Amino acid sequence: MIGVVIPAHNEERLLGACLASVRCAASHPSLEVEAVHTLVVLDGCTDTSAQIVEDLGFEAMTIDARNVGVARAAGAQAVLARGARWLAFTDADSRVAPDWLVAQLALGADAVCGPVSVADWSNLAPSVRGTWARRYCDADGHRHVHGANLGVAAHAYRRAGGFPPLPCNEDVALVDLLIATGATLAWSAAPRVVTSGRLDARVRGGFGDTLAAWTGNIGDSEPSVAP
Repeated sequence: MIGVVIPAHNEERLLGACLASVRCAASHPSLEVEAVHTLVVLDGCTDTSAQIVEDLGFEAMTIDARNVGVARAAGAQAVLARGARWLAFTDADSRVAPDWLVAQLALGADAVCGPVSVADWSNLAPSVRGTWARRYCDADGHRHVHGANLGVAAHAYRRAGGFPPLPCNEDVALVDLLIATGATLAWSAAPRVVTSGRLDARVRGGFGDTLAAWTGNIGDSEPSVAP
């Protein structure tokens, strides 16, 4: 079984599209008969996110940590307990490609780090897109780490100790642990994920804050990269 974990904090505007894309990826014919179990971890939600999950027929668990590392770890533990052999992570403001899961599994690695592309540049200063083009490597061999496009084998995740309870960069920390414990990593552009370009980030110091920094011409922030 494949487990898909999606942390969410007040994501009513974008969550439905995210779940629709995951449902499409989970029904890809190349997965054949392997089950895909998707779990949304509702972390401190005060909007209609829970109702959206229920209406679309997905499972949710509720926590009140306001911490994305805790949320991802809780979701991972839950799907591992159900017997997941592969864990795939995305974010509630993102949409995965129809072959997202197939592309991760086809790489044959213990973990897969994939890139993201921005869904809509209209709310960003024109210079931000140019900065992105100069600084972001959307190709095999990149070194970007995004919780919105991350996959890991169950045995490697357990050996690494899982996500640390960090409010930001929990994905980079996990990748560091995977490397330290001997996991084989694929830095691949094959698994595709589109994410929002919003500046009202749910996590301080995350992807949205990088875009905001570039909008303000600070220019010294990079998209998340593993050391």
